[in-house]
Amino acid sequence: MMSSQSVPSASPHEFDRLLESIHSAHRDNRAGALADYIPELAKASPDDFGLAIATVGGRLHIAGDAEVPFTIQSISKAFTFCLALELTGRDTVLTRVGVEPSGDAFNAIIFDAVGKKPFNPMVNAGAITIAGLLCETLGASAFDFVLDRFSQAAGRPLTLDETVYRSEAETGHRNRAIAHLLLANDVLKVSPDEALDLYFRQCSIRVTASDLARMGATLANMGENPVTGRAAFELRAVRNTLAVMFTCGMYDYAGNWAYDIGVPAKSGVGGGILGVVNRQLGIATYSPRLDARGNSVRGIASFEMLGEELGLHAFDCTNMGSSFVSTLIR
Repeated sequence: MMSSQSVPSASPHEFDRLLESIHSAHRDNRAGALADYIPELAKASPDDFGLAIATVGGRLHIAGDAEVPFTIQSISKAFTFCLALELTGRDTVLTRVGVEPSGDAFNAIIFDAVGKKPFNPMVNAGAITIAGLLCETLGASAFDFVLDRFSQAAGRPLTLDETVYRSEAETGHRNRAIAHLLLANDVLKVSPDEALDLYFRQCSIRVTASDLARMGATLANMGENPVTGRAAFELRAVRNTLAVMFTCGMYDYAGNWAYDIGVPAKSGVGGGILGVVNRQLGIATYSPRLDARGNSVRGIASFEMLGEELGLHAFDCTNMGSSFVSTLIR
């Protein structure tokens, strides 16, 4: 296990020691199972386990398998929502998708009974709607635009995992049912196939835990990549995205996450979890063994330990950990 930094500093850093300790504490936890409804995801190495912290000062700290590639999956939903807010505006987005937690599984075929639209953009129905909105706005260039912005946030060129993309496209029948129902409800304005193709592609972008941490640090840094200085996301869109990540980002575990961990986050069935500490940190974990809700078992345990050690909970007014973090991020 190694530590890596974008900006040189004395070693070992407090974050390095903490990540190594967390990795050691949870690496033997083999609870959970690989996602198997997308055949290619079932081929992941179940024991892979990586942790990464990226700071708004440009530093990167890692432990374990933080450079092992996997597909971003539903974590992409947060970033495409951010892009839709930027490109089309808050009011337009809210006519298509709500911002309320659903309390249902991420792939549930259920909409808001009043508005006849998806509950939020962090579940499949909402994310497919957002993909359709991006297709409306950008046409055939939608995926290239998404990939470019994701790459700006990560600070390096990201690529599509063609094998996972094909596997998702061939087996995504439930998502097709959702898309056709969205069309019937007049929420989707492009063909289901067009929206789904973008959705399957965005979920199949290959990242590492280090990439995700940097992408999180970009959100924490008001949309600007802390290392390159390039703006990847618009400031107001970032604020709204972080709010919905906080309330809806962890599937039907979102309430427990907000209660216990208290930071905006998004998980994906590829095994990643991304957390954002506003104006401070991007945090990422990768471990593909999932619980019944589709969240990484070791990822949740790692965030719990990290949050306790650093006092990251947004409402933890008595814990001085947040002040401690501010001395470490530069």
